[in-house]
Amino acid sequence: MGNDYELFKTKVLSLTGINLSCYKEKQMKRRIDALISKYKVTDYQSFVDILKKDRIIFEEFVSYLTINVSEFFRNKEQWDYMEKEVLPELIQNFGKNLRIWSAACSTGDEPYSLVMTLSKYIPLNQITIYATDLDKQILEKAKNGIYGEKSIAGVPQDLKQKYFEKIGSAYQIKKEIKDRVIFEEQNLLSNEYPNNFHLIVCRNVLIYFTEDAKNEVFAKFAQSLKKGGVLFIGSTEQIVDYKNLDFERKNSFFYQKVQ
Repeated sequence: MGNDYELFKTKVLSLTGINLSCYKEKQMKRRIDALISKYKVTDYQSFVDILKKDRIIFEEFVSYLTINVSEFFRNKEQWDYMEKEVLPELIQNFGKNLRIWSAACSTGDEPYSLVMTLSKYIPLNQITIYATDLDKQILEKAKNGIYGEKSIAGVPQDLKQKYFEKIGSAYQIKKEIKDRVIFEEQNLLSNEYPNNFHLIVCRNVLIYFTEDAKNEVFAKFAQSLKKGGVLFIGSTEQIVDYKNLDFERKNSFFYQKVQ
């Protein structure tokens, strides 16, 4: 494929706003080379030319880079801990008007899972989830709220019956849940972060980032949380330097900002 990958990264940043230098290079380069081969292209510059001309391939490329893998209530035991331990404490400390951010929300499984979990403690009309991702196509899919059987396999049966409608072989989440989520485009590596959150959920995304990029994102999350707020991360992630970020660890996947 040639030795022009560094130049390719610069051009991708200019075209998409995605900084490939913040991703683990060996893993990401292998993914990109596989996609480029699909279009019978032999060098990076030719693929950049295609991205400039073909909007469909451009959007496919962005979706491919963002590695969207998601499901409702992924790692159920961690959601159970949040439901039974984290949310009651946050409600006790801050009341029911919680500010919650689902960062890198992918196809919407996570913010919708948050709404359903919160509904056990808070009336639906008092729940608002701020959900962001850098992939416009994925955000549109999230807004539609249509999922296959595999995606909703982890949804408890009572919630499935209450909040989903079957459409052919798929399931659509009901409007009363969709209306509680505000979806917006955002790049964790370049955009400003919103603030004053009581809970931030960002799971199974940063594993693709370099250590420097991960540390920068965790530091920004710490700044975005109110004192006493909680960060919920993925089962393959950890914050090594959490004490220097003013976090204390509640358990392996939940970090609370020191009050």
